[in-house]
Amino acid sequence: MEKIPNALTLFRVILIPFYVLFYYLPFDLSNLVAAVIFIIACLTDLLDGYLARKWQVCSRFGAFLDPVADKIMVCVALILMVSHYSKYEANYFPYISVIITLCAIVVVSREIVISALREWMAEIGSRARVAVSWIGKWKTSIQMIAISGLIWRHNMEMVYVGLGLLLIAVVLTIWSMIDYIIAGVRAINEKTAAAAQAAKQAPVPESDNDGTAAGEDSRDSAQ
Repeated sequence: MEKIPNALTLFRVILIPFYVLFYYLPFDLSNLVAAVIFIIACLTDLLDGYLARKWQVCSRFGAFLDPVADKIMVCVALILMVSHYSKYEANYFPYISVIITLCAIVVVSREIVISALREWMAEIGSRARVAVSWIGKWKTSIQMIAISGLIWRHNMEMVYVGLGLLLIAVVLTIWSMIDYIIAGVRAINEKTAAAAQAAKQAPVPESDNDGTAAGEDSRDSAQ
């Protein structure tokens, strides 16, 4: 039971090359199969976190692998989408490839910034201050639905809806990134202020009876 959440995370990683494969296979339902595989991967993301919290079996390996698997899954899907809509832009509408490319740049850049921020906050013992917020959860959910629709692309309506949801996800992406950065800056300022306060309250070393320590301090200051 303790290994099930980590097994689901590993299963999600294993699914990644399969939806890449089906994305490029030349048969009619390949994009549908790729979308279904991506949706299954998204569901495992929800399930492994839920089980880990319910059974209280969170592990360091799972805490490391889960966000890595999520980022790889999303980044690979975005790369596939940019490739497809750039190549077949004439089948849709002008500049759709530019819109999707810019969305992909924002999402990938955000993931890099937040990963670096969380690592930095972990070094000062305040990683919990940049934990996933409700904005991040909504962003992730909408983003997954948008990517699924843009991978499936059953008809133009699905493409338009998927693109609209992706733009909403990008807005939430920027919002959540700013929210995390503000929380990180506040935590750093609090740590700095606490360290300065502790330094002020630190006891001053007393000099020896013969004044030796005071004399040495005076000579050091003069130098």
